[in-house]
Amino acid sequence: MTTQPHAIAPDHTYINQLSNHVGAEVVLKGWLYNMRSSGKILFPQLRDGTGVVQCVVLKTAISPELWESLKGLGQESALTIKGTVREDSRAPGGFEIDVTDAEVLQQVHDYPITPKEHGTEFLMDHRHLWLRSRRQHAVLKVRHTVVQAVRNFLDNDGFTLCDSPIFTPAACEGTTTLFEVDYFDGEKAYLTQSGQLYNEATAAAFGKVYCFGPTFRAEKSKTRRHLTEFWMVEPEMAYTRLEDVMSLAERVLSYIAAQVLEKRSEELKVLERDTSKLEAIVAPFPRIHYDDAVKILHEGFEKGALETKFEWGGDFGAPDESYISSQFDRPVMVHHYPAAVKAFYMARDPERPELALGVDVLAPEGYGEVIGGGERATSLEFLEEQIALHQLPQEAFEWYLDLRRYGSIPHGGFGMGIERCTAWMCGIEHIRETIPFPRMIYRIRP
Repeated sequence: MTTQPHAIAPDHTYINQLSNHVGAEVVLKGWLYNMRSSGKILFPQLRDGTGVVQCVVLKTAISPELWESLKGLGQESALTIKGTVREDSRAPGGFEIDVTDAEVLQQVHDYPITPKEHGTEFLMDHRHLWLRSRRQHAVLKVRHTVVQAVRNFLDNDGFTLCDSPIFTPAACEGTTTLFEVDYFDGEKAYLTQSGQLYNEATAAAFGKVYCFGPTFRAEKSKTRRHLTEFWMVEPEMAYTRLEDVMSLAERVLSYIAAQVLEKRSEELKVLERDTSKLEAIVAPFPRIHYDDAVKILHEGFEKGALETKFEWGGDFGAPDESYISSQFDRPVMVHHYPAAVKAFYMARDPERPELALGVDVLAPEGYGEVIGGGERATSLEFLEEQIALHQLPQEAFEWYLDLRRYGSIPHGGFGMGIERCTAWMCGIEHIRETIPFPRMIYRIRP
């Protein structure tokens, strides 16, 4: 039901600005978050996207018609409230509004998401409404700060944003996890897995670059760490070695954690996040060779902490990453992985060619790999061999090989998934809550 509005004021104040208006009359515009009453007093809680504030409505202070209208409102009814700001340490947010007038824009009843327990599938089906809850609001505010921190850090460190295409003619790492789409004139294209190869081209032009945007993986994975569509930031640097890549990674993560702690303290309280875990994210991070990481896993197996013995040469699974990271009080960098488990463009260790000059940053608390990167191969002949070995179409990579024909230099970088980093910052279990509308193997709606 929609009522005829009687505009009470053209302008309004946001809830997060109330500290600047104590004792003054303001107009708030938002939605009813909750309502309780006590005889001749109503206590509507209003949310407006910047916060939640409790309002106090005395029956004697407003018209009988407005009292009845307000009394019957359901959760998420749209309304405008006029009143005086009063400081109150007991109230949510520290302020209350003594209401003198109000305007109901829409009365809502039977809102689907109530304070009772709902199953995950129900909440995901109603994701478009679930976003209004305090927890989901807090998670996405933290995400905003993660993105903002990444952009600010790289921009201030001399990087140039050079976005890479979403349609690509070939894969970065093989076609088994690519979404194939029909392009024009019968040509096949793929949704990008990474901007990596294009970053190498722009790095040769600008020196220090990054791309930031959606990426897609057609993995039939159901783990709490995976999405089929996610956002990734990928910095790349010319004249760079593995050591420089690791240094950048730890500086970026340390800055993100500091910004989340500084700017999202209220949201972290809503999420009941143990902030001491974030305070420990300070460079330098421990750096261990893959060989030493395998030794840690063998010791864990001997102690009975791991069910199966890890074999040298494999990539780490979730239990392996969790166990390795549990041995440290902050993120740990594992470097020099076997080349067989890394991308074809990864540079090799000249002393041990079976190893790649790559690094994964493993987050504590079971969040696993949050950054993966390394140094890129510079040899034209080596890359031609790798493309053939991986059975990739060389004609699709001719432009990439040109980067080795004309001015090839040492260079490197990494990729960081925004959602996985956000889940870690928030301390939440599943990555699906860190993006407004998650896409997973069995979910493409809403």
